[in-house]
Amino acid sequence: MKTRIRLRVHIVAALTIAAALTTFPALHRPSAQASESRRTSTVSSILCPYRWKEGAWQVKHLIRCAARRWHVAGGPDKALSVARCESHFHPRSYNPAGYAGVFQQATRYWPDRSDRYGFPNWSVYNGRANVMVSIKMAHRFGWGGWSCA
Repeated sequence: MKTRIRLRVHIVAALTIAAALTTFPALHRPSAQASESRRTSTVSSILCPYRWKEGAWQVKHLIRCAARRWHVAGGPDKALSVARCESHFHPRSYNPAGYAGVFQQATRYWPDRSDRYGFPNWSVYNGRANVMVSIKMAHRFGWGGWSCA
């Protein structure tokens, strides 16, 4: 009986690891930067587990959570104000001038920014990635880069 339970535990653990590796394919990079990205992305998902695809209400909670975690200037209220002005909390919003997502990130610079802030190869239209990268940028540089700040 104990052998069966142990076997089941090992199978569940192996399946969980396989699922995590297929969910985060960019985590297979064998570099120091990859391990840092892995930690940052995983921590971001654990800290603010809101389902941004379910609508603006969830996006707002994600923004509040991230703003509290990374202590942005003006706090969660400022972060919500900027996101409301930029996109009305719509992750799929696009500005023909080359800006996209909840915080209207410049699509030209998005690949580098997403890599730098822990979301390598994630889309600018991914609400979680856009919010987390934007909040981390605001934590580091302030809100000066946003037209609605």
